[in-house]
Amino acid sequence: MTADALDVDPQHVRVELADSAGALALHVSTPIGVVALPRITADPGVVARTGGNVLQRARNAQEQIRTSVAELTGSEIATVVVHLTGATIQAEARVQ
Repeated sequence: MTADALDVDPQHVRVELADSAGALALHVSTPIGVVALPRITADPGVVARTGGNVLQRARNAQEQIRTSVAELTGSEIATVVVHLTGATIQAEARVQ
């Protein structure tokens, strides 16, 4: 779920779970997939179409993680911390 939300390879996502007064605390470390700067310069609307800026996407991922983990485990989620470790430039799809 984290990898999909942030457009990264799942092998680059690390999740640590801990107890927080009986609830789950999650700490997620991952890079984030971003659109290449030349594409943003040429088409600023691509940021909105790809889920918003980096901060918006991290907040959205945080909420998606919270909701999904709560549904999967039935546990109360105390905190979800998303630590972005870097950025990966998404390859441009060629128009044929």
